[in-house]
Amino acid sequence: MQCSWKAVILLALASIAIQYTAIRTLTSKPFQLCPLPSPQNCGLGSGQETDPLFERGTAGAVAGCEDYNYFSANASRKTHILVLATTRSGSSFVGQLLNQHQEVFYLFEPLYHVQTTLIPRLSHSRNAADRRVMLGASRDLLRSLYGCDLYFLESYIKPSPANHTTDKLFRRGASRALCQQPACDAFGPEDVNVEEGDCVKKCAALNMTLGTEACRDKRHVAIKIVRVPEIGDLRALVDDPRLNIKVIQLVRDPRGILSSRIETFRDTYRLWRIWRATGRRPYNLDLSQLTVVCEDFLNSVSTGLSHPHWLKGKYMLMRYEDLARNPLQKTKEMYDYLGLAMDKNVEEWIHANTRGSSEPSAKHKFGTVRDSAANAESWRLKLSYDMVEYTQAVCQKVLHQLGYKAVKSADELKNMSLSLVQDKTFVAFL
Repeated sequence: MQCSWKAVILLALASIAIQYTAIRTLTSKPFQLCPLPSPQNCGLGSGQETDPLFERGTAGAVAGCEDYNYFSANASRKTHILVLATTRSGSSFVGQLLNQHQEVFYLFEPLYHVQTTLIPRLSHSRNAADRRVMLGASRDLLRSLYGCDLYFLESYIKPSPANHTTDKLFRRGASRALCQQPACDAFGPEDVNVEEGDCVKKCAALNMTLGTEACRDKRHVAIKIVRVPEIGDLRALVDDPRLNIKVIQLVRDPRGILSSRIETFRDTYRLWRIWRATGRRPYNLDLSQLTVVCEDFLNSVSTGLSHPHWLKGKYMLMRYEDLARNPLQKTKEMYDYLGLAMDKNVEEWIHANTRGSSEPSAKHKFGTVRDSAANAESWRLKLSYDMVEYTQAVCQKVLHQLGYKAVKSADELKNMSLSLVQDKTFVAFL
């Protein structure tokens, strides 16, 4: 019994000592709450596994809220903008509307590197396993890039960057922030409108450390992607409490997309050009090059316009044709949705890039200098009526949903005095 009561006293003393130590620990410095609602945002001790994306403190240090100052501040001040589109839908134009803003760090299609590494020579895989791999890697990369972690991208760049330096980042010159200091010393603050080609020629290979610094210097991050089929594929990203995602889904008349792809990707769409020239559809034509676009649009737009709770305040649908006809008004609406003030650089860029040009850069396949209003329905003069008729048949549902009128004759198709774009308002889901 002597051992028993001695043991009790020792345990009691030990308990008091532990409580005292805990109280001293909590009161020795102000108590700090994580600013984000999820406990995963801060490690609770050295034994807890944390996402590498958020490991900003000294390696091996005990992970507490104070070790994540950058991301704590980031959550409250950064807007993470995602332009969701498909190829030849006007996404380069929308991307540049964001790129011109002084406080936006913009990346042009970083998922290009994921696709070429994981699924080379494949533009749209319908294989379920390929799709899962691509989407998983894409979400991880986007999450890292929104945290200004450009090092994560190095895993997908070929050849692998040496000493965190590469000249292989896809369309590096399309990002103003990567053509200015600290990422590039060739241009100063007074060089507002640097041409993409000049950036590539005059800036040295990109140092990813300086690229990361350039990203952190900006208040917001914008990324445009064309390699994620549907908004539903991004739910895990949108739901992530560490991010402040705002999605802009850009759509375009599928007939216009088809016409633009035929002109731009001449080898891939060679059989479509044969159909247009001869009036006969080749037996081995890959119709999925069209049907996949309409299926993805329909699924994605149906999800977005159904206003699921996880997209509240985070989704805006924009038709390319509306933007092309009223670029200033629609850009202001976009910036209002994002909660950002549209600075004068954006306005000046719109005036300079929506009135047409005879410059060679205007004819580049990814160029943005063009008469945007005239370009919106120019496909009607390039596609044959039988091609349009087929497109209308396989894309009937999405054409109707997005407000694009069908034509019933070749004469109606070529009659440019009548627009095929219905007046339809799509309001951001706030």
